[in-house]
Amino acid sequence: MLLGTHTPKLDDKGRLILPAKFRDDLGDGIVITRGQERCLYVFSTSEFERVHDRIREAPLTNKQARDFLRMFLSGASAETPDGQNRVTIPPALRAYAGLERELVLTGVGAHAEIWNAEAWNAYAASNEEIYSDMEQEVIPGLF
Repeated sequence: MLLGTHTPKLDDKGRLILPAKFRDDLGDGIVITRGQERCLYVFSTSEFERVHDRIREAPLTNKQARDFLRMFLSGASAETPDGQNRVTIPPALRAYAGLERELVLTGVGAHAEIWNAEAWNAYAASNEEIYSDMEQEVIPGLF
């Protein structure tokens, strides 16, 4: 399970080093793609295949499903960590997420997210109070 918040740096070649805590889950190969809120989603290859199988169940007659499928898969890039546990983030995905040298890599259970550090800090600041004050059940049956 991918958990926690890490602050790797993006090197001059567009690579980041996977945190040690993520290597067991992601070390054999990953898929990076566009996420919501202009972050990138990072899946293990097996988790990406599971998500893709679910997406394929959506009817092609549904325009939102088609749009999601196109954006999600057209930006996807399969990457294999090198011997130093670095993965390359393709230029188009770096541009989509506005990635610069300072990054935030968050574990979100079955996947991770890569954020521009300033964007993550703004997102977290604007959502911490909302999260803290939630009074309604967001995920049915969780609590």
